[in-house]
Amino acid sequence: MDFKRGMKDSVPIALGYFSVSIAFGLMAVEAGCTYMEAVLISAANLTSAGQFAGLTVLASAGTYIEMALTQLVINSRYALMAVSLSQKADEKLRGIWRWLLGFAITDEIFAVAIGRKGSVSREYFSGLIIFPIIGWSAGTLLGAVMGSVLPQLMTNALGIALYAMFIAVVVPKSREDRRVLAVVAIAVAASGAMYFIPALSAVSSGTAIIICAVLASAAGAVLFPVKEDE
Repeated sequence: MDFKRGMKDSVPIALGYFSVSIAFGLMAVEAGCTYMEAVLISAANLTSAGQFAGLTVLASAGTYIEMALTQLVINSRYALMAVSLSQKADEKLRGIWRWLLGFAITDEIFAVAIGRKGSVSREYFSGLIIFPIIGWSAGTLLGAVMGSVLPQLMTNALGIALYAMFIAVVVPKSREDRRVLAVVAIAVAASGAMYFIPALSAVSSGTAIIICAVLASAAGAVLFPVKEDE
């Protein structure tokens, strides 16, 4: 029963992942990956922001250190989510199941699981992650195949979906909370400086992502600290 409930709760997540991962598949092929390599990246990582940032480092021939630091900065929040969710897991969710929880946790999966009344059972979590993993990988495959067979003009047009996704994620939250808007503005300003200032433009794309992410996060923590009761 819990397994079926988890699958049912995951359907909206899977549909969203499918549409977004098409953009990743297109970009992966554009960056020189084969469609199988693109699918392997999605199946082994399951992190949208991390994969897009990693692809940028890959396309710019960045170093392993840049790739590792980029992923550490972007994906470190998942470790905190996993620790939090593990406190809500029931006694059967142990051993290799804890590893699976750490691997499959995403922002959306965490939100659904942590919002569930009562404990999170092994069966429920298993059902919750199946469709999102399939949707993310299948969308990547579709995007990669489309990128391999469609004309360059069409793939470039479809690639705009990535920017639309980021706008859809950032703008509503920025309108609700001025603190988020300020942090976004700091990140944009830092990114612009890294691109337009001659002394900084020589920095590689991977390092620029790391610097902008850390700078914006640090500024947000200093300017808008979260109170204890929040």
